[in-house]
Amino acid sequence: MKELINKYDFKFKKKFGQNFLKDNNILSNIVTKSEVDKDTLVIEIGVGAASLTTLLSVSSKNVLAYEIDKELKPIIDETLKDKNNVEVKYQDFLDSNPKEDIKKYNYKKLYVVANLPYYITTPIIEKIINDKLGVDKIVIMVQKEVGDRFNAKVGSKEYNSLTIFLNYYFEINKLMNVSRNSFIPAPNVDSVVVEMKKRNKSYNVNNEELFFKLVRDSFQYKRKNLRNNLKNYNLENIEKILKKIGKDLTVRAESLTIEDFVEISNSL
Repeated sequence: MKELINKYDFKFKKKFGQNFLKDNNILSNIVTKSEVDKDTLVIEIGVGAASLTTLLSVSSKNVLAYEIDKELKPIIDETLKDKNNVEVKYQDFLDSNPKEDIKKYNYKKLYVVANLPYYITTPIIEKIINDKLGVDKIVIMVQKEVGDRFNAKVGSKEYNSLTIFLNYYFEINKLMNVSRNSFIPAPNVDSVVVEMKKRNKSYNVNNEELFFKLVRDSFQYKRKNLRNNLKNYNLENIEKILKKIGKDLTVRAESLTIEDFVEISNSL
């Protein structure tokens, strides 16, 4: 990778959050722990120097990859010259139409495996969910602080509306920590690889739009209790539900489980 970067005089761009993983052991571990196989179509977001792409192509049926930086094309072309099961689209994933792009592929499982640019981690995950791609599993490397929020425990300082949003759709596990020294150039923070498996059984929510709005509003001001954050809601109904679980309107949002929010939402 270093040779190709030097050969093509590639300059890393901060605006794209470019930090390329250089540790082959970690790259191999990501692919192994992803459990990609020959029935799997993999979507990769942020190809970089195609180190992860190369390993994914060996294990999977096909790789559909998105890379925003067209200046990486010579490096990617050279790295993937012998890989005939990889398609690279040089465009911003957030502006792409992956639901249309995957139609031409035959596969049994759809995974997203990626080393995500830190600055747009959440928008990318939201797009994957909102586009209704039918993804079976997401395995992504993200900033450690962000990854800690993904599967934070109720009552912890990391637990927030993003935690609930993601756990509504996925069962989330941390696979491994990754040191900042494993990248070129080294970022200012450490990373974590997180696995998100699609939930087999969904929550019984009457109105998803209301549910997610309730959750966002509940966490709007972290230091305020539910009475203050939800003053535009039917507090009488909310208090009835809270009493059933031994709580009241003086609690903060981080003390409530997804199930609690579901019950509150369904009462409104």
